[in-house]
Amino acid sequence: MTLIQPHPDTPGIDGGQALSQAQTQFFIPATASLNERRPRTLKYGDSFAVFDHSGDAISGPGSPEGLYHRDTRHLSHLYLTVNGMRPILLSSALRDDNAMLTCDLANPDFFGEDGRVAVEHDLIHFRRTRFLWRDGVYERITIRNFDTETRKISVDLGFAADFADLFEIRGMTRLRKGTMRDPQVGPADVLLGYLGRDDRERHTHLHFDPAPTELTATHARFDVTIPPGKRCALFTRICCGKAQADEALPKQFLKSLREAMQALRQARRRGATIRSSNDLFNEVARRSVADISMLSTDTEYGPYPYAGIPWFSTVFGRDAIITALETLWMDPAISRGVLGYLAAHQATAFDPAADAEPGKILHEVRHGEMAELGEVPFRHYYGSIDSTPLFVMLAGAYLERTGDAPFLAGILPHIEAALDWIDRHGDRDGDGFVEYGRLTDQGLQNQGWKDSHDSIFHADGSIARGPIALAEVQAYVYGAWQAASALFSAIGDMERATDYHARANQLRDRFDAAFFDAALGTYVLALDGDKRPCRVRSSNAGHVLYTGLARKERADAVVRTLMAPASFSGWGVRTIASTEKRYNPMSYHNGSIWPHDNALIAAGFSRYGYQRQAAQIFEGLFGAATYVDMMRLPELFCGFPRRRSQGPTFYPVACTPQAWSAAAPLALIQSSLGLRFDIAAGQISLHEPTLPQFLQNLTIRDLRIGTASVDIGFDRLGDQVVVKPIGRDGNVRIVTVA
Repeated sequence: MTLIQPHPDTPGIDGGQALSQAQTQFFIPATASLNERRPRTLKYGDSFAVFDHSGDAISGPGSPEGLYHRDTRHLSHLYLTVNGMRPILLSSALRDDNAMLTCDLANPDFFGEDGRVAVEHDLIHFRRTRFLWRDGVYERITIRNFDTETRKISVDLGFAADFADLFEIRGMTRLRKGTMRDPQVGPADVLLGYLGRDDRERHTHLHFDPAPTELTATHARFDVTIPPGKRCALFTRICCGKAQADEALPKQFLKSLREAMQALRQARRRGATIRSSNDLFNEVARRSVADISMLSTDTEYGPYPYAGIPWFSTVFGRDAIITALETLWMDPAISRGVLGYLAAHQATAFDPAADAEPGKILHEVRHGEMAELGEVPFRHYYGSIDSTPLFVMLAGAYLERTGDAPFLAGILPHIEAALDWIDRHGDRDGDGFVEYGRLTDQGLQNQGWKDSHDSIFHADGSIARGPIALAEVQAYVYGAWQAASALFSAIGDMERATDYHARANQLRDRFDAAFFDAALGTYVLALDGDKRPCRVRSSNAGHVLYTGLARKERADAVVRTLMAPASFSGWGVRTIASTEKRYNPMSYHNGSIWPHDNALIAAGFSRYGYQRQAAQIFEGLFGAATYVDMMRLPELFCGFPRRRSQGPTFYPVACTPQAWSAAAPLALIQSSLGLRFDIAAGQISLHEPTLPQFLQNLTIRDLRIGTASVDIGFDRLGDQVVVKPIGRDGNVRIVTVA
């Protein structure tokens, strides 16, 4: 993600004067833990919202709560009170499909003028039903009187919009900002506005039904009389931008809710479905699918999974490619959408400020005011060393999974441009390895997936100087060249197919000689700018297994090192081993545990036949998920050792949901089953299928291959797994490989 070293002298756009500052450039401050509030999140398209358990958005330093659209916070404060007091929280829950947030509240004790209780608590029930659709959030507050007397209450909704840029909320201090517009208040609506320094008007439009008793630029008050046993409803729509109330809000609420639920239902129906003997795992899998559906934004190229909420709800190249790879076996449409979008936004020219070079694949896209002004470099930013080879890898994997040669023929020039970038610009010094080094001091210092400023270092803890060749990036290049060989073979260009296959084999020999360290029992983290190895035991070595770059005779040592107590915490493999100089289990990248990282490592174990160790990782991550709110794996958690009868230690500002974390349990299913596809033969093969101890049986339905589909059951009998075809539609074979 975007997390790098301090650099206080950030140039701006006005004669070099700094327009924004941050103690650590683009850093996410931990002034408040997201875990303390366990926020409720909603997303649709380019909008997302973060609320507390009561359904409020509490403004204040470090608070990420509110309604956002395209990297701008359009609602920074929303606060419900009843007779001037905050209601009592009863419960708060998201639907299993993430379509709707429901908060149940009750009245506190209401006191009379004499100081005595006039109305006891828990007599009046409030249900806040809320969902996000298109560019707005809809809410219905249903109020029911369970008292035996008629009650008159005053319901107040306080609100505000600060129109803050997401990077301000993440910790950057802007020295100059735009202008707040005068609020426009009508009988039942309020329009709040802001003119940015990028000359763009941004608006938040609030509509109420029925019309409030009192409406100002900061609150709406409803005086409500409710007879015993009766109920009433208050409706609110908050839009990012000017919007007309074309029909009564109650009708619009129900119509929009149906449309929102239908959109999520259609997204979930695209892929295979999973059911097991373990109800808890069913919840984990169901939440994973729901989160990926929610995070995926429909583009003209197909669904594109945005990286995560709240900080990364936008296009990321690396994150989306890895999410697509994790879910390819069950939903190839995501891969197609990612490939199409990234091909269309591939760099075609040099732009040092964006770290762009011809053929390079996107790292990140931002739409906020600070990105538009160049106060942060991420408007269209290409500063990741791995997105480009991963793009080619995904193209090859998509071909293998679907046989969709016509689509790939359409993006073939982009694949060729990416391959050309690897040769011309990726390998900076011609030594046969791909290195990174930012083109300006405003770009990311570290450009692999571990992009903290201190994540690449030597055994003595000293920071490695670039250009840096990461172990896993060479593995991705190997995977890209193998994919290129398959792609060119598919179109009949055998000369290039043979060339890329040979280049991949040659890379394996060079890589082994330069990166394998027998004393460490694994591959080194990286080579620095002087070609000195960073002799650090890291999870990156697992990615070398993932793409098949590792020699077979090295696999056993790498697996043993990754599964040793210094690396495997019991919950998962740490980013670096606890024996390393910079180990810190509470750090972002130096000792924490990332679910997506572990999913790729487990896939690497499976590739080399280490199914038992892959199952151990599966069991660890599943165990962690059972302790997490809504059984939703976060972006990362701390790397402390697993303790009996206790859950993992959470990282304070981890995003949740996070796409590649949500996809991790789904990828682990494929790894455990050794699931592979042969489109030409119409065959699904299962290589040494294994089920972890927490699964007695597993059923996959509507697993598609070409125009056919199949339902498969798996039963664990001791250490063996019995594979049972349940039903099929079309011509497809299932083969078990021992």
